[in-house]
Amino acid sequence: MLNILTYPDKFLRQPAKPVKDIDGTTQKIIEDMSFTMYNSKGVGLAAIQVGLDNSLIVYDVLQGEGKRFLQVLINPRIIESNGRIISEKEGCLSVPDLRADVKRAESVLVEGFDRDGNPRRIDAEGHLVIVLQHEIDHLNGILFIDHISALKRELYKRRIKKQLRK
Repeated sequence: MLNILTYPDKFLRQPAKPVKDIDGTTQKIIEDMSFTMYNSKGVGLAAIQVGLDNSLIVYDVLQGEGKRFLQVLINPRIIESNGRIISEKEGCLSVPDLRADVKRAESVLVEGFDRDGNPRRIDAEGHLVIVLQHEIDHLNGILFIDHISALKRELYKRRIKKQLRK
């Protein structure tokens, strides 16, 4: 089980570096990240969230339905985005105790590599489009609270600062 970094940890704000070699070390990271995601009841996890600066995400949009279908994307990037939707009550393992509505693209085209190094191209909509945007944001040093109103963000920051002083 890996330690999930939480806001305001500064490491969450740094951009991830591309994965150069998909080797045994990368496979171990994928296993550890997926174990951590499942045990934390998350649907996605970016390497940055566990203190690794690799451009790597794991996700499973079926987990909430009591099924498992682990997906891995290495060096993912959004190539195209279209439309606008509101992701209702979006949350994040690195931003505990906060749910908020977030404006997201309605569809995205994502390119990256699977855990075996094969190119992947994903045309995402629905719940998957939210998860991919959220996790790729992490790889770019962006948290979902950056997408909410300044007032809600400030209230959350104050609450966290107060908790940290205790």
